[in-house]
Amino acid sequence: MKVLLVDDSRTIRNIQKSMLAQLGYSEIQEACDGLDAMSKVDAFQPDLLLVDWNMPKMDGLSFVREYRSKGHRAPIIMVTTEADRGRVVDAIKAGVSDYLVKPFTPDGLARRIKETMDRVAAA
Repeated sequence: MKVLLVDDSRTIRNIQKSMLAQLGYSEIQEACDGLDAMSKVDAFQPDLLLVDWNMPKMDGLSFVREYRSKGHRAPIIMVTTEADRGRVVDAIKAGVSDYLVKPFTPDGLARRIKETMDRVAAA
């Protein structure tokens, strides 16, 4: 499964990449913000995206809206410190498939990926 990590923090991307590697994912592409991610999605064609909310140039919510407006259907997990219920609702309305609040454990990430992918497969 191909995973696109979208986060402006190199440290966070490295942590996520390490967790994904522990879970057996090896096809991982990184983007430092929404604009960078938009420039990579067509060539990479991810099966799953992990997207941060707060980033420069293009934030996560703007990226999700743009990504969905282009007809892309891959599931998106918003990975962020934003836990406010209203923000979660906004993200889901924009097209986020699931939500994961930082910090999280490898088990938490694995569980969220499995739940998300199971839901997509059932739809």
